[in-house]
Amino acid sequence: MLEELKTTILEYVDVEPEEITPEARFIEDLHFNSYDFMSFLGELEEQLDVTIEEEDVLKLRTVGEAIAYLESLQQK
Repeated sequence: MLEELKTTILEYVDVEPEEITPEARFIEDLHFNSYDFMSFLGELEEQLDVTIEEEDVLKLRTVGEAIAYLESLQQK
């Protein structure tokens, strides 16, 4: 899942691939702005065929949290 997310993240922000780690924070470390972050999540919804609940968006601060959340959605 991390490699899939890396590919998508790199479409939205200009960082080195090795900077994208489970501990990396979307806003502070990867420099997402709110519009790009929401677009990124929308693309993930399409790619993974899941629905990210609006109230859960604010809980996704790191790449690792996003991976755990997306994996939990895929298991439902």
